[in-house]
Amino acid sequence: MTKVILITGASSGLGKATASYLLAQQYRVIGTCRNPKKHKLDQSFELLPFDLNQPKTAQQLVDEVIKKEGRIDVLINNAGAGITGPVEQTEVSDITSHFTTNFFGPVALCQEVLPVMRKQKSGLIINITSIGAYMGLPYRGFYSASKSALGIVSEALRMEVKRFGVDVVTLAPGDYATDIAARRLYTPLIKDSPYHDLYKYSLDTIDEHVDKGSNPNNFAQMVHKIIRSNKRKVHYKSGTFLQKISLLLKKLLPDTFFEKIIMNHYKV
Repeated sequence: MTKVILITGASSGLGKATASYLLAQQYRVIGTCRNPKKHKLDQSFELLPFDLNQPKTAQQLVDEVIKKEGRIDVLINNAGAGITGPVEQTEVSDITSHFTTNFFGPVALCQEVLPVMRKQKSGLIINITSIGAYMGLPYRGFYSASKSALGIVSEALRMEVKRFGVDVVTLAPGDYATDIAARRLYTPLIKDSPYHDLYKYSLDTIDEHVDKGSNPNNFAQMVHKIIRSNKRKVHYKSGTFLQKISLLLKKLLPDTFFEKIIMNHYKV
C-alpha cells in the first residue's frame, strides 16, 4: 500500500524539496501552505490551505486529507518561521505569534492526526526542530526556545503513543540554502539601541550561513531514510560537520567555556 504523507510548509524551502523528493519515490504526498493558489503552477504535488497561526483549522485539514485518501501514514510538521532580535527589545506579541507558528500549530496538528493513526494502529510523526533548539544563541533566543519546546514535547508524545503503533521523532536541520531569511521576523534595528552593532553583525552572520548552507535535497533524503527505517532514533540531526560537532562540544565542555566559544563566534 502506498503511504500517504502529509507535510506542512511545502510551498518552498526544505518542505518543497522534501515533498518533491518523496513524490519521486512513489509516495502519495499532500502538502500545505497558506495560499495554494499562489503556487498552483509551481508544484508537482497537491497543496491544501493551512495556516499554523490558526491552529483550530488543523481538524479541517485532517478531515480533508482523510476524505481524499482515507488514511495518513506520515505527518511531517515542517512549517515554521524564524525570528531574530534582542530578548529585551522583541515585542511580546511577536513572541506569541512565533510560538503559535513553531509550537502550538504543530502540536495542534499532532493532536488531530493521532486519532487517525491510533485507529490505523500505525503512523509516524516527524517534527522538524533545529540544531539551534539544543542551545541558546544570541539574538535567536526565541527561535531556539520554540524549537526546543517542540522537541521536548515530541519526547513525551513518543512515549505516550508508542503502544498504539505510532512513532514520533524529531529532525533538527542546520543551515540549508533556502529562502528562510526572506520569511524571518526581524525585530527592527534601532539606531540608538545598545544592541545595534552586535545585533546587525549577528544578522549578517546568520544570513551568510544560510547563503552557504547545504543542499535541501540532502535533508529530503534523510527524511526518506527515517520513513523507511524499522528502528528509529528519538532525535536526528542534519547539518554540516561543524554544526554537529558544536552539539558534541556543548555536551562535553563546561557551560561557561562553551558560552565563550559562542560569544566569540557572534562577537558579543
